[in-house]
Amino acid sequence: MYDELDWDDRLRLVRFACSFAWADLRVGEGERAWLEGLIDALELDADARAQAEAWLEHPPAEEVLDPAEIPEPQRQLFLDVLGRMVVADGSVDPMELESYALLAQLLGEGEDA
Repeated sequence: MYDELDWDDRLRLVRFACSFAWADLRVGEGERAWLEGLIDALELDADARAQAEAWLEHPPAEEVLDPAEIPEPQRQLFLDVLGRMVVADGSVDPMELESYALLAQLLGEGEDA
Protein backbone atom coordinates (compact mmCIF):
# COMPACT_ATOMS: atom_id res chain seq x y z
CA MET A 1 0.00 0.00 0.00
CA TYR A 2 2.82 2.40 0.87
CA ASP A 3 5.21 1.16 -1.81
CA GLU A 4 4.20 3.99 -4.12
CA LEU A 5 5.41 6.59 -1.60
CA ASP A 6 9.01 7.77 -1.69
CA TRP A 7 10.81 8.48 1.58
CA ASP A 8 9.86 12.16 1.62
CA ASP A 9 6.20 11.32 1.08
CA ARG A 10 6.28 8.69 3.83
CA LEU A 11 7.60 11.23 6.30
CA ARG A 12 5.11 13.83 4.99
CA LEU A 13 2.27 11.37 5.62
CA VAL A 14 3.40 10.82 9.21
CA ARG A 15 3.75 14.58 9.68
CA PHE A 16 0.16 15.15 8.58
CA ALA A 17 -1.12 12.19 10.63
CA CYS A 18 0.60 13.50 13.75
CA SER A 19 -0.80 16.98 13.16
CA PHE A 20 -4.31 15.48 12.96
CA ALA A 21 -3.73 13.59 16.21
CA TRP A 22 -2.70 16.86 17.87
CA ALA A 23 -5.79 18.75 16.56
CA ASP A 24 -7.44 18.43 19.99
CA LEU A 25 -4.15 19.41 21.72
CA ARG A 26 -3.30 15.89 22.90
CA VAL A 27 -2.43 12.49 21.46
CA GLY A 28 -4.53 9.81 23.11
CA GLU A 29 -3.40 6.23 23.69
CA GLY A 30 -5.43 4.88 20.76
CA GLU A 31 -4.05 7.55 18.46
CA ARG A 32 -0.50 6.93 19.65
CA ALA A 33 -0.81 3.19 19.07
CA TRP A 34 -2.26 3.78 15.60
CA LEU A 35 0.51 6.24 14.71
CA GLU A 36 3.18 3.84 15.93
CA GLY A 37 1.66 1.18 13.68
CA LEU A 38 1.74 3.60 10.74
CA ILE A 39 5.38 4.42 11.45
CA ASP A 40 6.20 0.70 11.47
CA ALA A 41 4.21 0.04 8.28
CA LEU A 42 6.03 2.84 6.44
CA GLU A 43 9.40 1.24 7.27
CA LEU A 44 11.04 4.59 7.97
CA ASP A 45 14.81 4.80 8.32
CA ALA A 46 16.30 5.64 11.72
CA ASP A 47 16.40 9.42 11.16
CA ALA A 48 12.84 9.60 9.85
CA ARG A 49 11.62 7.33 12.66
CA ALA A 50 13.24 9.61 15.24
CA GLN A 51 11.54 12.63 13.68
CA ALA A 52 8.19 10.84 13.60
CA GLU A 53 8.52 9.82 17.24
CA ALA A 54 9.33 13.44 18.14
CA TRP A 55 6.00 14.44 16.56
CA LEU A 56 4.26 12.07 18.97
CA GLU A 57 5.61 14.24 21.79
CA HIS A 58 5.21 17.67 20.17
CA PRO A 59 3.09 18.57 17.13
CA PRO A 60 4.78 19.38 13.84
CA ALA A 61 5.06 23.09 13.09
CA GLU A 62 2.22 24.40 10.94
CA GLU A 63 4.62 25.88 8.41
CA VAL A 64 5.81 22.39 7.42
CA LEU A 65 2.25 21.23 6.66
CA ASP A 66 1.70 22.36 3.09
CA PRO A 67 -1.05 20.35 1.36
CA ALA A 68 0.29 21.54 -2.01
CA GLU A 69 3.37 19.37 -1.38
CA ILE A 70 1.27 16.19 -1.40
CA PRO A 71 1.80 14.71 -4.87
CA GLU A 72 -1.42 14.51 -6.81
CA PRO A 73 -1.20 10.73 -7.38
CA GLN A 74 -0.94 10.17 -3.60
CA ARG A 75 -3.64 12.57 -2.47
CA GLN A 76 -6.36 9.97 -2.10
CA LEU A 77 -3.99 7.66 -0.21
CA PHE A 78 -3.18 10.51 2.20
CA LEU A 79 -6.88 11.21 2.72
CA ASP A 80 -7.63 7.51 3.28
CA VAL A 81 -4.87 7.20 5.87
CA LEU A 82 -5.76 10.48 7.57
CA GLY A 83 -9.42 9.47 7.66
CA ARG A 84 -8.36 6.38 9.62
CA MET A 85 -6.31 8.61 11.92
CA VAL A 86 -9.39 10.70 12.69
CA VAL A 87 -11.24 7.63 14.03
CA ALA A 88 -8.21 5.80 15.47
CA ASP A 89 -9.17 6.36 19.09
CA GLY A 90 -12.79 5.35 18.62
CA SER A 91 -14.17 8.88 18.72
CA VAL A 92 -14.21 11.71 16.23
CA ASP A 93 -13.04 15.01 17.64
CA PRO A 94 -14.65 17.99 15.87
CA MET A 95 -11.24 19.64 15.35
CA GLU A 96 -9.86 16.50 13.70
CA LEU A 97 -12.92 16.24 11.47
CA GLU A 98 -12.65 19.92 10.56
CA SER A 99 -8.95 19.48 9.69
CA TYR A 100 -9.80 16.48 7.53
CA ALA A 101 -12.60 18.28 5.68
CA LEU A 102 -10.38 21.31 5.05
CA LEU A 103 -7.55 19.15 3.71
CA ALA A 104 -9.94 17.23 1.45
CA GLN A 105 -11.28 20.52 0.12
CA LEU A 106 -7.78 21.90 -0.47
CA LEU A 107 -6.76 18.74 -2.28
CA GLY A 108 -9.97 18.69 -4.31
CA GLU A 109 -10.66 15.11 -3.26
CA GLY A 110 -13.43 13.23 -1.46
CA GLU A 111 -14.61 14.64 1.84
CA ASP A 112 -15.79 11.58 3.75
CA ALA A 113 -13.78 10.45 6.77
